[in-house]
Amino acid sequence: MPDLRFRSILACAAAALALGGCQTMETYMPAIQSFGVYRIDINQGNYITQDMVDRLKVGQDRQQVRLALGTPLVQSAFRDNRWDYTYQFWHNGKVVEHRQFTVFFVDDKLARWEGDEMPKSVADLNRAAAERTLGHIPAADDPGIFSWFFDWLKKL
Repeated sequence: MPDLRFRSILACAAAALALGGCQTMETYMPAIQSFGVYRIDINQGNYITQDMVDRLKVGQDRQQVRLALGTPLVQSAFRDNRWDYTYQFWHNGKVVEHRQFTVFFVDDKLARWEGDEMPKSVADLNRAAAERTLGHIPAADDPGIFSWFFDWLKKL
């Protein structure tokens, strides 16, 4: 009889070990999203900014719209009067940002457009990022830290 008892305990222990391996690190440490796996950030689609949208005017032809916004990601053969610009940003395997923008044509002229709110221009985004990280934006004639250091050494 002890042989059957030993086998059942051994089977339960093996099952517990096997099922315990199914847990992820997210259960124990939520800050770690994927332990040991590096996932690159993916920008996919058309990145459109508000200054690009501001260049659109009703009545523009397709070439002018293409110059303002770029080539659309989706150009359906069944809906020739509509161009869809889609953008997604993936971080750690999850969609962080998704934007949709659509332009409509009537008689090959831009009639209207609609979509999500677009971010500021790239220059504005870079300026805001620099202010956030540096605290201020250095002027073009700013001598920098090395010039300041060498001037300080000369004074000694």
